[in-house]
Amino acid sequence: MPRWNRPRPVAALCAVAMAVITALLSPTVTAAADTASPSPRAAAGLTVPAGVTAGVAVFDRQTGTFTEQLNPAMQFRSASVVKLLIALDYMWNRDPDYEIPAADRAQLNSMLRSSDDDAASDFWVRGGEGAIVSRMAYELKLQNTNPPPDGQDDMWGYTAMSAADTVKIYRYLLDQAPAPVRELIMGNLRQSTRCSTIDLFDQHFGIASAFDRPWAVKQGWSGFGGRENGTCPSAASVQGGEAADVDVTHPALHTTGTVGAGDRSIVAVFTLHNTGTPYGKAYTDLGRLTRSLTVPGGVRPTGTWFGTWNSGVNVRDGATTGSAARIKLPAGVEVLVGCQKEGQTVSVPPYTNQWWAYLPQYGGYVSNIYISSPDNQLPDVPLCRSQQ
Repeated sequence: MPRWNRPRPVAALCAVAMAVITALLSPTVTAAADTASPSPRAAAGLTVPAGVTAGVAVFDRQTGTFTEQLNPAMQFRSASVVKLLIALDYMWNRDPDYEIPAADRAQLNSMLRSSDDDAASDFWVRGGEGAIVSRMAYELKLQNTNPPPDGQDDMWGYTAMSAADTVKIYRYLLDQAPAPVRELIMGNLRQSTRCSTIDLFDQHFGIASAFDRPWAVKQGWSGFGGRENGTCPSAASVQGGEAADVDVTHPALHTTGTVGAGDRSIVAVFTLHNTGTPYGKAYTDLGRLTRSLTVPGGVRPTGTWFGTWNSGVNVRDGATTGSAARIKLPAGVEVLVGCQKEGQTVSVPPYTNQWWAYLPQYGGYVSNIYISSPDNQLPDVPLCRSQQ
């Protein structure tokens, strides 16, 4: 019988039970201090912004070596990164050639592409909640992965994971999983949507903003509020929830996945931020950290990074306030500017500005009045060609 479809032996079930007991008797998340100093550097180029606690692992599949490691075994609450394990567990005892019910496939697609929490919660309950994590930790030989704490079994986002274990998960998917399983999970991660389906957050941070495609990503975020803090134009809830004895005070933002042709590099970056850190700042800090990494096969996007100010800034189809809005920028987020052109004059007293910046990663424009630069026209940014 193929390994993927075989029943679990008694010894395995005992090991799972022991893993559950161990998890319930030990803390699952390492907290960040509000006065945290920058984490120690794993390499000269790796930059961890002040106030950020990070766990990092970058694995080059071509050479079989790590190019970056920083606190790789440190445990973080997983937020939505645990959805990788939820999907794997769903598929584990199925014949890979068995047709997945259409409703389940739709939920898997939405959970993996658009971080659908409702879909994750459904599979979580059906799979026995924390038992999912214990089974997958046993099968994949994960060292720093534990179910949510006792009494918080429904909080799948409080599963403890590390950067090192996340690299193991992706290595399994890419090198050992049956092709239908690999195609289902990795295929969906390659089609990651900018907007999450539930809490409306812009989820193309970290890997997705630091590198040009091809990439595949599964992101995670928790502690930034709910739908009212989202930036996308459609629909609803909050990842994770709250519970007393798990660190929910410090916002968490994680980026994981693969980068480059043939999934050359596996990247896992877990971060905790000081209490009260806005989503846009955490988004920017994680982006700066990710861009500082040595990632073989990764291609950096062309353009110049600038900070922004104000909240609710629209990215529009054209360089006018009457053009359709695509998305709102997370407040204060750093953006990549590809070019600029003159358009409708925008006034935010005492300032006026007729220049607009084209943001290639959003496919639209923002008024330069919201770009953090002293002059109306951005320095060292070329003019847009007529078709842009």
